[in-house]
Amino acid sequence: MEIQGKLKKIDETKTFGNNGFRKREVVITTEEQYPQQILVEFIQDKCDLLNSYKVGQDVKISINIRGREWTNPQGEVKYFNSIQGWRIENLQAEQGNADIPPVPPMDSFEPADNINDEDHDDLPF
Repeated sequence: MEIQGKLKKIDETKTFGNNGFRKREVVITTEEQYPQQILVEFIQDKCDLLNSYKVGQDVKISINIRGREWTNPQGEVKYFNSIQGWRIENLQAEQGNADIPPVPPMDSFEPADNINDEDHDDLPF
């Protein structure tokens, strides 16, 4: 799945526990009729993907939705969801290619009328 929008917030990388688990969160604002503020977390080595991004950039984030079950000390079962990012792309870089003119369709070229069949086969073998 993918989500597109503008980066609203980029947190610093946080490290948890003795095993060095790392997590970094971003908030992306979707650009639709009713914009949503979506929290996306990047974990472990994926935290480094955010190093070159800044608040305000238009991005596309590839995500996975994760769910967990947890039983609290009172015996109640609770469920939690998280959105984990695994790739991020800068959409402004793609828009920069808009200056390159498109290639015209083939039917816009004039056909060659002066082709001689004898000249057409000029292969040396």
